[in-house]
Amino acid sequence: MTTSIGDRIRSLREFRDLTQEGLASRAGVSVDTIRKLEQGVRQSARMHTLRSLARALDVQLERLVGQPTVTQQLQDDGGLIALRDAIQDIDALPGVPVGDDLEDPPAEQAWVDSVKAATAQYWRGEYSQLSATLPLLLRDGRAVARQTPTERVWQQLALAYQIAACLATQAGHPDWAYSAVEKQLAAAARASDPLMEGMGVSTLSWVLLRQGRWEQAQDIAVRKAEALEPSFMKGTPAQFAVYGNLLVAAATPAARRDDHDRAIELLSGAEAAAVRSGPVRAYGTAFSVTDVRTQKVNIALAGSENRPEQALEFAGEVRLGEISRPVHSAAYRVDVAQAQYQTGDSEGALATLLEVEEDQPEWIKLQVLASATVREMLEAERRRNTPLRSLAARLGVDPSL
Repeated sequence: MTTSIGDRIRSLREFRDLTQEGLASRAGVSVDTIRKLEQGVRQSARMHTLRSLARALDVQLERLVGQPTVTQQLQDDGGLIALRDAIQDIDALPGVPVGDDLEDPPAEQAWVDSVKAATAQYWRGEYSQLSATLPLLLRDGRAVARQTPTERVWQQLALAYQIAACLATQAGHPDWAYSAVEKQLAAAARASDPLMEGMGVSTLSWVLLRQGRWEQAQDIAVRKAEALEPSFMKGTPAQFAVYGNLLVAAATPAARRDDHDRAIELLSGAEAAAVRSGPVRAYGTAFSVTDVRTQKVNIALAGSENRPEQALEFAGEVRLGEISRPVHSAAYRVDVAQAQYQTGDSEGALATLLEVEEDQPEWIKLQVLASATVREMLEAERRRNTPLRSLAARLGVDPSL
C-alpha cells in the first residue's frame, strides 16, 4: 500500500514523541500545515516546508517524500547493491586480509576509455545501464592502480569515484556517495592533482546538500574555492572551471539558508570565472556562462524566500540549446516548471514536465522536485486533467489525490 507524505510525517513524529505543535515549533512551519498534511487534506507542500520538516524530524528528505531509490531495469551482474559493494570495498579496509582472488587488470587505455564512456552515460541520464557497468569499472580501476600506479591512473580512478558518488546521490543513497567521495579525494591526492581535489570537494558539497548539511556544504566549497582561486591574468581554463564549480556548489546551500544575497554574490563570481574560461569540459563536468545562469533559476526557488517571478526572469537569460549535458538541461527545466506553476501557469508547467519526461524518462522518476510539483498541481486542479494524472502515475504520485 502506498503511504502519503502525511502518513510518513505522522509516523515519524510519533516515533520522535513529538506533538504536532512541537514539530511545528522545531520546523518553523505552521501547525495547520502539519495537521492538514497528516489528515490528508493536503497531499504536499512547498519544497522549503518539506525540507524543514525533514530536518526537524532528523531524516533525509528522500525518506520523507518517498523518493524511489532504484533504477528501472534489473541487471544480472550489476545494479545499485553491487555499486554499494564496489564503493564500500571491504578488502580496502586497514587490517582486513586481502583475498587471493584478485582479478587481472584490463589494459590501462581500455579502462580509461571506459571511464570516459561512463561519464557520458551519467550526463545522458542512462542510470540503469551505468549502474550495471560502474561496479566492475571501479573494481577494474583499483586493479589497474595496483599494477600501474601512475598519476594518470589515480586521476582517472578519482573521476570514476566521482561518477559513483553522483549516481548514488541521484538514486537516493547519499551515504554511499559520501564514501565514494572519500575514495575520490584519496585518489586525487595520489594523483597530485589539486584540481581533481577541487572537483571532489564540489561533489562532496552536493552530497552534504542532499544530506541537509547546508552550512557545511557551503563552508567547504567556499574554503576550497579560496584555496584554488586562479590568477586573473594567468589562470588556465580548467582552473577557472573548477574554481567556478566550487562557487556554484556553495551558492545553493547559501540560498537554502535564506542568504540569497550571498548566493547571488557567489554566482556572480562563478559567472566572471566562466567568462574568463570560456566553455570548458574537464574533470567529468562542464562549465560555461550558461551553466552558471541556470543555477540562478535554482537558487531563486530555494529557501523560504521563494521567488518564482525572479526565477523566470533569470530563465530568460538562459539559452536552452547551449546547455551541453542532457541531465543538466532536464534539471534546469524542472526548476522552470516549478516557477511556472507558482506564477499561475499550470499548463506551461505541465508541458515543461512532459517535455522533460520525454527526454529523460528514467531520470525524472528520481527527482523530488518534479514529484512535489506534480503533487501540488494535482491538489490545485479544478477539472480532471488526464495528462497530469498520467504523468503523476508514471512518477509514482497517487493520481487519485
